[in-house]
Amino acid sequence: MFDKLTQKFSDAFRFISGKAAITEKNIEDAVDAIKMALLEADVNLRVVRRFVNSTIEEARGEKVLRAVNPGQQFTKIIHDKLVSFLGGNGEGLALKGPDTLSTVLMLGLQGSGKTTSSAKLALRLKKEGRRPLLAACDLIRPAAAEQLAVLGSQTGVPVYREEGAKNPVAVYRGALALAKKELYDTLIIDTTGRLQIDEPMMEELRRLKDASRPDELLLVADAMTGQSAVDIAKTFDEKIGLTGVVLTKFDSDTRGGAALSLKTVTGKPLKFVGTGEKPEDFEPFHPDRIAGRILGMGDVVSLVEKAQEVIDQKEALELRKKMEKENFTLDDWLNQLRSIKKMGSLQKMLEMIPGMAGQVSEEDIDREDFKHQEAILSSMTRKERNNHLIIGPSRRSRIARGSGTSVAEVGRLIKKFEKMRTMMKKMAKMGKNPGAMQQMMGRMGMDAR
Repeated sequence: MFDKLTQKFSDAFRFISGKAAITEKNIEDAVDAIKMALLEADVNLRVVRRFVNSTIEEARGEKVLRAVNPGQQFTKIIHDKLVSFLGGNGEGLALKGPDTLSTVLMLGLQGSGKTTSSAKLALRLKKEGRRPLLAACDLIRPAAAEQLAVLGSQTGVPVYREEGAKNPVAVYRGALALAKKELYDTLIIDTTGRLQIDEPMMEELRRLKDASRPDELLLVADAMTGQSAVDIAKTFDEKIGLTGVVLTKFDSDTRGGAALSLKTVTGKPLKFVGTGEKPEDFEPFHPDRIAGRILGMGDVVSLVEKAQEVIDQKEALELRKKMEKENFTLDDWLNQLRSIKKMGSLQKMLEMIPGMAGQVSEEDIDREDFKHQEAILSSMTRKERNNHLIIGPSRRSRIARGSGTSVAEVGRLIKKFEKMRTMMKKMAKMGKNPGAMQQMMGRMGMDAR
């Protein structure tokens, strides 16, 4: 994500950091490099000009020119500007309390991911303790209601739909009656989309808006379309009115033009981003965290939150104690591999570690090695995983046959485990250390073969 932009910013910072003294000329050269990076990232021209002008004005101040570490001061200015342009403190959903029904209207063109995002949002709200109901009010696109029903089944969120319905307002009223009867607290309405903006669609959306009086009107747009997504958001806001935007395919957007331009151009906050195909791949948008990722500073907070979703706190404390005493077993390792898989893309996790963004590509990650490790560990008995010292030649042969690997591969895994266990003991005592964390990630499968 934002790989090219991150590299360009890193180059500019290295240029500044390498200077014994910072001058206005140095600053102008660095800002020019950042300007080109933003333009190449498809950031709106007006946004680039505002970003550059405000950065130069602040960077030319005495605070930078006379700073003890002007390079770091300049980096902080860029970080703060990015946070501001991305939306400042960020905004969540403005929903009513759980005792009062809230309504969310999902808007967007066909192909933007509107229906999928509706289900993803419902799942996120469900995990947060709310009781969402999905309403299938897209009556134009063939199989839209069926798709929403399938997604609702996958996420465990009920879907209200009417076979053969022609009037989306009538469907909404049916969903509203069900929501009140069954005490749902959030009604998420999937609306009609078109291949392009036209007046019939806008008129239908206006009628649905007037009938539902939603608490949130969220536009779903494709991040990969860059400035087109920003233009679409601007038009929807002018014709319907928006409270926020959801960007899909955010994980595939290597440029970042839409994210960096939306708030400044439309005045509307980016509230959520789609980060993958799974129902769980849907995250609140945090400007400060994204700015950190763009500048290669990582996003440890999001990484910890992802880990907390799949790792029980009590289990984590017990695991730490095992690591400290060097009692970490192959069974523990198997559980950790499975937890990592639940957290999603390994590359995405690595990008959240400070200094790792852009350092590891998808091609660098040997997925087959992870599969082999899990297959070998799964072919062992629980007794063998809890005491690897009993795994002699005959047992290694059986494990190799069961996992479809070789005796040599089984041996290498056990040897790697022994080294890793010793290192984990040191890590547990060192506490939080990004450099050590990088080393551990590498030896857990990134560079050790």
